[in-house]
Amino acid sequence: MKRLFDLALALPAALVLLMPVASVALTVRLTSPGPALYWSDRVGRHNKIFKMPKFRSMRIDTPAMATHLLPDPASYLTPIGSFLRKSSLDELPQLWSIIKGDMSFVGPRPALFNQHDLIALRTEHGVHELVPGLTGWAQVNGRDELPIPQKVALDAEYMRRQTLIFDIRILWMTFVKVLRRDGVTH
Repeated sequence: MKRLFDLALALPAALVLLMPVASVALTVRLTSPGPALYWSDRVGRHNKIFKMPKFRSMRIDTPAMATHLLPDPASYLTPIGSFLRKSSLDELPQLWSIIKGDMSFVGPRPALFNQHDLIALRTEHGVHELVPGLTGWAQVNGRDELPIPQKVALDAEYMRRQTLIFDIRILWMTFVKVLRRDGVTH
């Protein structure tokens, strides 16, 4: 049921957003050297690595690590990087990952391949059994500001409470947070 919901939402969204996605891709290419997309190695269901696309908001020489761990994240942003992140437009290419089945609309955010502490704790709590999401319960309850144990506790709570109605609630909360730009630091 969840997969059908994802496809029923992702396919029409991809069609509707085709022109805005093309516009953002062109703008990224025109404002900084390098490709429009950044393909990040992420941890998916059963801890399998997959390639997750995002519009590139950081310079091409940025180290592969969580943004909040960079010494001065703002210094790595492209000229439109801050706007892409604050508006969440950098996340649009993840519709591809949803259509492909690597991701869902709702689930724990996919960890970077090198976030070993997060991966280990999620595995310990069984969260690694879930398909990662574009948004999730932890995302709408603090995003990157949450310490890892609290993030995993929220992921585990989502796993226990997971229903279509709960997913719709999380999507709505995400929409409101994106409009308000809550929890976006860079």
